[in-house]
Amino acid sequence: MKKLVLLPIFIASLFVSCSSDDDQGIIVDPEEPVVAPADYTFTRNNESTVKFGGQTTRIFMAEEIISALKGIDTETQSSIQSMFDHLEGADDFSTPELNASSKSVRSKTAASTDYFSANASEASEIKTMFDNYITNQTSEVFPNSEVLAAPGVAGQIADGSSTRYVSANGLEYNQAFAKGLIGAFVTDQILNNYLSPSVLDGGDNVSNNDSDILDGDNQYTTMEHKWDEGYGYLFGGVPSITVDGQTVNQPNPLSTIGDDDSFLNKYVGKVAGSTSFPTIAQDIFDAFKLGRAAIVAKNYQIRDEQALILKQKISEVIAIRAIYYLQGGKTAVEANDFGGAFHDLSEGYGFLTSLRFTRDTQTGTSIFTKSDVDGYLNDIMSDGPNGLWNVTPQTLDAISEDIASRFDFTVAQVTE
Repeated sequence: MKKLVLLPIFIASLFVSCSSDDDQGIIVDPEEPVVAPADYTFTRNNESTVKFGGQTTRIFMAEEIISALKGIDTETQSSIQSMFDHLEGADDFSTPELNASSKSVRSKTAASTDYFSANASEASEIKTMFDNYITNQTSEVFPNSEVLAAPGVAGQIADGSSTRYVSANGLEYNQAFAKGLIGAFVTDQILNNYLSPSVLDGGDNVSNNDSDILDGDNQYTTMEHKWDEGYGYLFGGVPSITVDGQTVNQPNPLSTIGDDDSFLNKYVGKVAGSTSFPTIAQDIFDAFKLGRAAIVAKNYQIRDEQALILKQKISEVIAIRAIYYLQGGKTAVEANDFGGAFHDLSEGYGFLTSLRFTRDTQTGTSIFTKSDVDGYLNDIMSDGPNGLWNVTPQTLDAISEDIASRFDFTVAQVTE
């Protein structure tokens, strides 16, 4: 199978640091090099043009949902489902701001322009998968929280000093839900929506950006804002800061990468902390900065080159973590540590579903077809009658190797 290889690094002048955008020295002649800012700071008329409040709102909603999935004594199927489906004004969350919002996690799950605008059937199937996780967690796992898990019996199982709660086939539904959202909710919106030319260039976005026609009363153009919304799904959980009395988004989130939310941010940080991929967080941040600067400079070739880098690198993160958890599960299976195995394999299961939302930079389609992903999920549960209780190291190795074959790294590099 073809491998995705790293795109060439562009000339060094593209990455020279400066202050920020057109008010602060970024060249707007498309024939000239685009200069990346030192951090993600862009201004117009002395105001920040970077806004991604909607992304932050949904990330905070998703955090509360995954916490609720562990609320054995406090939550019900109805309460968690209402959080996922949130309607404006409903008292679903812990803060008035989230409750007042018209946004929801469900509305942005499997909802990208490129993958699902013409694929309502699969989008519905994916949303139903998350609905089923909620239903099964509350109807199967919650009532058996005091029962010792066994093959074919849902309940609790020890994982070192922790207690896990698993289904009859060994799956932690809350982990499958959370890691599945990394693909279906976060990655899909970044790679297949906001970084897509069909979104960035939609309507009059190009001519308006060329002419600095702003989006309503805002200080940004629509194209600038679309790029920032993609950025916000990765870095939107970073706390805002105050500069000269103005609240602005944290301009350099790498100092806390991995700690700012439980979704893609967390796992970009984990991959960057590995031996084999130490620059991946910086590479992603640099591409976001340079692509945004290119929009200000009206240089759409460089913008699109940075979008390709982001699509490749973020897809790698999903694949790396899928392999990582499958291999961690394999080690635990070999040691007869079922609690540890089920925890790793449940996270891996969620990352396997997230593979569907990756992006092949050569074809513009997913690196993994629906058939690929369905096959992996079937294989991991089909080595015996009780799902993860029966999975073999050979099956986990085979899936891991097949995932790695689509990329320019090996299973060994992931586990180093």
